[in-house]
Amino acid sequence: MTQFTLKEISHLIQATNKGSDSIVILGVNDLANATKNQITFIGSAKYKRFMETTKAAAVVVSNGIEITNATIPLLYVNNADLAMAKLLEAFSPKQGPEFASDIHPSASIHASAVLAEEVKIGAFVYIGPGVTIGKGTQIYAHVSIYDNSQIGDNCTFWSGTVIRENSQIGHHCIFHNNVSIGADGFGYRPAPDGSGLIKIPHIGNVVIGNHVEIGANSCVDKAKFNSTILGDGCKIDNLVQIAHNCVLGRSCIMAGSSGLAGSVTLGDGVIIGGSASIKDHLTIGAGATVGAGSGVIADVPPKGSVLGYPATESREMLKQWVALKRLAKQ
Repeated sequence: MTQFTLKEISHLIQATNKGSDSIVILGVNDLANATKNQITFIGSAKYKRFMETTKAAAVVVSNGIEITNATIPLLYVNNADLAMAKLLEAFSPKQGPEFASDIHPSASIHASAVLAEEVKIGAFVYIGPGVTIGKGTQIYAHVSIYDNSQIGDNCTFWSGTVIRENSQIGHHCIFHNNVSIGADGFGYRPAPDGSGLIKIPHIGNVVIGNHVEIGANSCVDKAKFNSTILGDGCKIDNLVQIAHNCVLGRSCIMAGSSGLAGSVTLGDGVIIGGSASIKDHLTIGAGATVGAGSGVIADVPPKGSVLGYPATESREMLKQWVALKRLAKQ
């Protein structure tokens, strides 16, 4: 069992410790559910009221939040959320599910595929011709990686993920269950004779940078031509759609059930809230934020913030909502 003294935890998260250094901590939990052997955290002053009822052994607190008359040790840090991320990593299991062998005998690996050392491949995995897989990458059961795709070092592919042909994936990426990379983009045109719809071929690929994580059941479609691109450090939640020819800069975040139509460009550090939708061929500037549930139909400037449906500058939209509430009471 992993355990640390309060002194060791203080050193790990660079905290100012107010309390006994010798207390032993066995885990991490929230304020309401923490036990006498666990540490918890307060990142916002609105949660101070739970100090009266928590059973935690100690509390990590962001600087600037004043807590008086505490009966348990307080560990002050610059940012409690980031400190807890370190602690969660310290207490997390060091390995995922074990591989019975480096390459399961049921895996189908083409003779032309190139596997670096320390690659692990689970049951019923398919590796196509011309595929290259970097050192230390782990591929769990029922993953398919198609022709000429390039996979970097120390990536993890969870069961059900499909990497279509010619995809390029960087180092230290994580793909959760049933991710789809490189499926056909969605494009049709009416047939001239009115007989139906003509499918537009998509002959590009997907290029994914380093340290990208994509949540379960999310899709990144290949480009009509050129590449659909996700920059280094992007974090994509579950059930997200990224359409053909989109380009995401570095460290973008897309929350669950959000979606980009074709040829959307996100600058570095853009944050897209859950269930937000972005119209095709738009640009969301670096550092911009799109609120949850918004429908974006126009470009958003760098560091801008939009909200609502259709999306409007956040402060303006909030004013409109207040005005509507007042009107409804008249």
